[in-house]
Amino acid sequence: MKIFRGSIIVTIIALAIAYFYAGLNGLFITGILAVLEVSLSMDNAIVNARILEKMNHFWRGIFLTVGILVAVVGMRLIFPLLIVGISARINPIEALQLALAKGDPSQAGTYGYILHHSHPQIAAFGGMFLLMLSLEFFFDERAHSWLKIPEKLLKWIGYFPSANVIISIVALMIAAQGAHNPSAAIFAGILGILSFLLVNGLGHVMSQHQPGAGTGEAVLATGKAALSLFLYLEVIDASFSFDGVIGAFAITNDPIIILLGLGVIGAMFVRSLTLYLVAKGTLNELVYLEHGAHWAIMALAVFILVSIHVEIGEAVTGLTGAVLIGLSFLSSVLYNRKH
Repeated sequence: MKIFRGSIIVTIIALAIAYFYAGLNGLFITGILAVLEVSLSMDNAIVNARILEKMNHFWRGIFLTVGILVAVVGMRLIFPLLIVGISARINPIEALQLALAKGDPSQAGTYGYILHHSHPQIAAFGGMFLLMLSLEFFFDERAHSWLKIPEKLLKWIGYFPSANVIISIVALMIAAQGAHNPSAAIFAGILGILSFLLVNGLGHVMSQHQPGAGTGEAVLATGKAALSLFLYLEVIDASFSFDGVIGAFAITNDPIIILLGLGVIGAMFVRSLTLYLVAKGTLNELVYLEHGAHWAIMALAVFILVSIHVEIGEAVTGLTGAVLIGLSFLSSVLYNRKH
């Protein structure tokens, strides 16, 4: 309760704001968005926890303060406004006015329509980053294997130089075929790949200069190493947000309700869940849980890329992730009983 107390308080305040802003309907939709965000973000919390446990208490605090501002204000408010502004060639203030106009999202020129029209580029960027993230995990040496055959196959493929980049570029070329603007989707996807390589490479360089690196000594990251991990964490968190932000417009086109439901409540609970996993050492106790999360991330990346052509509901992506994580949890419990 100590870890989740802040999230509960923020939830009460956010629901109260939603009620005074849009009445019972606004309160109801905010609650739906919050439940969806929390229930579908378990894989995000697991990946975040593995990175966060490498940071000291100061940087964990930065994750809960600066990080939450980036997640709430940056990804759930400013990011959609920028996408709409760039697509419609209007400034952010005009984009905000367009958003608050609450026009029919299916009509050309409305906020929801413009944002939905930009979905292929957003999906290409986020899908590539998440695909690179999941492949990187399975290409590395692991003490345990959960799904033996596919994980051993991926590990074998990972021995080939630049296999991660090659597979991702091929997937991007296939996904971009037939898109409304293939060149824009490919460009966005290349940016996603470059973002992963840059942030991941920066993390490796910084970690080599961390005290205790290469000695087997468990040392929490500080300074530049912690900063690189924090940047890596924020980019990962942002990539998980893309489909949720776009998908929210299927429920409501009100940016304030989306901000309250997905951002304020959802992001706070995901961060509390991340801290809980770190505090309890859950990932070390449940040996297959991280594997399940990365299989869920790979599935999410595939669904995001497929959504460039076919609309896929959040229920499909969420249930797939939940099943994979649930099975990995069950497998971990059985493994612990056996050993």
